[in-house]
Amino acid sequence: MSNPVDAPVTIDAPPPWLVALEVRAFGERAAMSASLPLLRRLPRGDGHHVIVLPGFTAGDQSTRPLRHLLRDLGYASHGWRLGQNVGPTPRIVDGIAALLDRIHTQAQAPVSLIGWSLGGIYARELARAAPDLVRQVITLGSPIQMIEHDRSSAERIWRSLRHRHAADFRREVRAAYRPRLDVPTTSIYTRTDGVVSFQASLIRRTPTSENIRVYGSHCGLGFNNAAVYAIADRLAQPKGQWRHFSAPLLLKGAFPCADDFDPTRMPHSD
Repeated sequence: MSNPVDAPVTIDAPPPWLVALEVRAFGERAAMSASLPLLRRLPRGDGHHVIVLPGFTAGDQSTRPLRHLLRDLGYASHGWRLGQNVGPTPRIVDGIAALLDRIHTQAQAPVSLIGWSLGGIYARELARAAPDLVRQVITLGSPIQMIEHDRSSAERIWRSLRHRHAADFRREVRAAYRPRLDVPTTSIYTRTDGVVSFQASLIRRTPTSENIRVYGSHCGLGFNNAAVYAIADRLAQPKGQWRHFSAPLLLKGAFPCADDFDPTRMPHSD
């Protein structure tokens, strides 16, 4: 078990050299395409419904490869159909809540939520507001611990759009100091994230929550073969039988030891 990671009072943006390495996302997308014959042999699930929410400034186009693979694996996967993710505008906040309610009504069963970056924050808020509708939450590079005064590589664009965001969605308290989610939660992250500090993506390990570390970029997490493997593994668990992720022996090298998060060691934010 690795040592807990101490988060600073203000979470800073990743250094410029990590931002430059985000170009790796193109390689991760190409690698996913090349690996599709193998990825389609991943464990098939029970056909339950899965909603995939895009990251900041992205839309359904970015999540299409993952959603198509999930359909190949037997899931009923859905995009969000809300256009470009410009942040938590009233239209988007109301739209994702209505989407979850609609899919749950259609499925007559809890829905799994996958959120990439900002989409993961939406997913967690949906699970917090309506846990009975959600089966599990999987986040990809989501800055779960970030609050208003923290920084990221996308800060300039975020600030330019902030006037459009719903006031009641502003994050003044870190996730560490909020009640835990009532559904199983997985945070997939990379230490070489060039958009948000990886410390911001860590959650506390509990019997129903975990961090999974992979090698790669922030902008490639939705195409990253290791992340895709972990997603398929998490979704394939029988309902009500969630367990922590354990990589098979032959794939151990793709999943370095995950960082632990200890909320008691994170400074309070005033």
